[in-house]
Amino acid sequence: MSQPTIKIPVIFIVGPTASGKTDAGIRLARAIDGEVVSADSRYLYRGMDIGTAKPDMAERQGIPHWLIDVAEPDETWSLSLFRAAADEVIRDIHSRGKKPIIVGGTGQYVRSILEGWSIPEGEPDHRLRDVLEQWGKKIGAEELHRKLDLLDPEAAANIQWQNMRRTVRALEVIFSSGKKFSAQRTVKDSPYDALIIGMKRDREELYRRIDMRVDRMIQNGLVEETAGLLSKGYSEDLPSMSAIGYKEICDYLNKKSSLDEASQLIKFRTHNYVRRQANWFKASDPAIHWVDPDDTGAMLRLIKTGES
Repeated sequence: MSQPTIKIPVIFIVGPTASGKTDAGIRLARAIDGEVVSADSRYLYRGMDIGTAKPDMAERQGIPHWLIDVAEPDETWSLSLFRAAADEVIRDIHSRGKKPIIVGGTGQYVRSILEGWSIPEGEPDHRLRDVLEQWGKKIGAEELHRKLDLLDPEAAANIQWQNMRRTVRALEVIFSSGKKFSAQRTVKDSPYDALIIGMKRDREELYRRIDMRVDRMIQNGLVEETAGLLSKGYSEDLPSMSAIGYKEICDYLNKKSSLDEASQLIKFRTHNYVRRQANWFKASDPAIHWVDPDDTGAMLRLIKTGES
């Protein structure tokens, strides 16, 4: 009789934007000899630091952080590529006797690891993709996303309308295969023994923290960072540049809005993003242990006993 596979213990720090995940993950890593694996799609790109609230080297306090600054802004990282890279990093951390701590608020990234998603890449249909991209440019990213919502509401719910690359990819798969994009993801038994710790904050407090963060981003040079990326030849049409913060500042630089209007729009769209994140990390989910983000002791008790 074959022996059951021993699962790697992995701690997940999840929750909405500005809830305190990054700080909590670093404190926990220091306390239990852990290393952080980012599950934030915005942290992948080099040179996009201020607009993503990416922790700098001083803020990381010597704790190794993985899957940060691994791509240029014009490189594409698919969900399947992230999943493969995350699995490799987690196994490496565990093999060295350290504790893997997954920290992030990108719901698909977190769930792909937690639930053992198998994401087929499929061969790209470049002619179809070109047609869909031209269609998107003609009708706009939001309207193209509405077309996807008519064909595959589940896929549309998991893709931000600003991310036209992912919308196009989903439509490409639907039209080329005749099947819903959302139906082609398979779930396998996860190789990890997961403890999921959620950062609990009141919604209004989150909004205040977001607004203060956006103000700091502007003060710390978000406009200059965005202008620098554009000056290096990175198009504002890139998926990475469609992230909340950069898109609005691009509009400001193109004189489509004032800086105050751009700032307010960043805040508004980030508030909306928090509400969408709640679909991935539900307060009612019994698998998530919700704690005060500043209470490291509660996190340590969860790790030791399963109770906060």
